[in-house]
Amino acid sequence: MRTWRKSLEAAEVSQGVLRDDYMKAVRFMQRREPAGYLAVRLMVPADHQPHVLAGYAFASYTDDVCDRGTVDERTRRYDAWDAQVRTALDSGSAEHPLLRAFLNTAAARELPRRWVDSYLDGARIDLDFPGFATEADYQRYVEQLTWPFLMITSGLAHQGGGSAEFAAACRLFADAAQRTDILTDLHEDLRGGRLYLPVSDLDRYDITREDLERGRDLPGVRALVAATARTARATLREAGVLLDHCSDEHRRLMRFILDLHHQRLESVATRGATVTRRPVRDRPLACLRLLTRRAEPVGATARTSTL
Repeated sequence: MRTWRKSLEAAEVSQGVLRDDYMKAVRFMQRREPAGYLAVRLMVPADHQPHVLAGYAFASYTDDVCDRGTVDERTRRYDAWDAQVRTALDSGSAEHPLLRAFLNTAAARELPRRWVDSYLDGARIDLDFPGFATEADYQRYVEQLTWPFLMITSGLAHQGGGSAEFAAACRLFADAAQRTDILTDLHEDLRGGRLYLPVSDLDRYDITREDLERGRDLPGVRALVAATARTARATLREAGVLLDHCSDEHRRLMRFILDLHHQRLESVATRGATVTRRPVRDRPLACLRLLTRRAEPVGATARTSTL
């Protein structure tokens, strides 16, 4: 694994301020998503690493803006961030270091702006999340928010954002990943006053939101969790077509991400109704095995990163 300085040089990030911006982006991702950061550093070619991490840092920071504080606080903060991002996209310059790094990345990788605009519009849903009445409501959420998030992160794997077939495969994965996250984060979301499972699914199994909030181990709760996991797994298998449309440079990372979501769904299936009582967390040793399986063997002359 190359040093971060060598990765920046490979990506032709040479300006002093811009190099500092990418450094801040990588440190942000180290704190927020350490496993994801390590996967990128191990599995993505050096000249792509700064761009991938800058894309994830921007998208994740935007997500964080929507998640903290009261509705009014989140809305005010997000309005300011949304305006800042759109002004930066129009002008080509920005004050925020993560945004400056993303602007450079988006330009270098020729990322279509429509995905950024779509993500900014979709992120507003989470400011005062209303819940989903039906599966159709859930699918609109994936379309408006989860899919654009994926396209401004994984889409950086392709110059110009990738083909229509790649985008369609990302749409499948967005659905599978979102449904997986709903299950792994069910306990925390309920504690925060949010339910991302469609109410129609609860009705189908004759259970209530209170049953989930109280962590009741009912046949209907077990059936709901199992059915949701099966649906997520079936969609995740379909999303494997991503490997056919992913660039060679990013195929190993995508295999790891698909494997990781399968592993999370296995944990959900094992836990059953108890996912309502505590969140499902990645198992460090299992993640390490996945990383080892998908990462390139380190050659004798390879150097260790300083980050």
